[in-house]
Amino acid sequence: MNNINVLVVEDESIVSKDIQHSLKKLGYHVVGAAATGEKALELVRSESPDIVLMDIMLKGDMNGIEVAEVVRNEFNIPVIFLTAYADESTLSKAKVTEPYGYIIKPFKEIDLHTSIEMALYKHKKTRELEKERDYLYTLVDNKEIVDGFIFVKSNSKLVKLNTKDIYFIEALKDYVVINTRDTRYTIHSTMKDIEQKMGNTEFIRVHRSFIVRLDKIAAIDFPNLVLEDDKKVIPIGGSYRDDLNNRIRLV
Repeated sequence: MNNINVLVVEDESIVSKDIQHSLKKLGYHVVGAAATGEKALELVRSESPDIVLMDIMLKGDMNGIEVAEVVRNEFNIPVIFLTAYADESTLSKAKVTEPYGYIIKPFKEIDLHTSIEMALYKHKKTRELEKERDYLYTLVDNKEIVDGFIFVKSNSKLVKLNTKDIYFIEALKDYVVINTRDTRYTIHSTMKDIEQKMGNTEFIRVHRSFIVRLDKIAAIDFPNLVLEDDKKVIPIGGSYRDDLNNRIRLV
C-alpha cells in the first residue's frame, strides 16, 4: 500500500485531516488535499494520484460530482465518493460519473480500506479489458487475413481461427456472428468491414445479413441455399443472386 497515492478532496478541514490521518495509518500515501473542485483538478494534473476520495458537496463553483466527471473522462482515475448524503437524488446524480465506490460518513477505517482496495482492483481489471479490447480492434481494423487465419475474441482471449472452418457469417445489429460447425464467435464489427477482410476468393455475400464460404454450399434452391453438414438454410437476397451465379461452377 506504500505505493498507492491518494488525493483527498474535502472542504471541511477537520474531516479532511481525519481522513488523511486514517489513510496514513492504513499505509497509503496522501499526495495532497483539496477543499475545492478547482484545486482538486490542479492536484490531479500535478500529482497523478492512483485514486481520489471525493466529497460530493464541495463549496465553490464545482461540486464533487462535476469534478469526478472530469477526473474520469480526462484522467481515467478511479473516484470514491465520501458523503453524508445518501438520498436517492444525490445517488442518481453521482451514478452518472460511474464512481468506484460510495462511502457514507461517518465511516470506519476498515470501510475506507476495503473500498479503496476494491476500487483499485476493479479499475485494474477494467484497464486490462480495455487494453485487450483495443488490441482486438487493432487486429480487426488493421490486419487482413494472413495464411488463411484470423483472430477472434472468445472468453477474453484471442483465438486463432482457420477460415476453412467458417461456414457463414451473420449480421446482428452492431455485431457480426462468425459461425463454424460447432462454435459461434460474436464480435463488434460491420458486415461491410468483415466482407472486405474476408475477401471474395473464398467467401461471398449472398444477403445483406449473410456471408457464406463458397465451398460450404451444399445446394442452391432459390431463394435459399443450403450449407453442408449442419444443413443450415441461408436466404439469397435478390441483389446478390447474379453475383452468386457468376461465382459458382455450373455444368
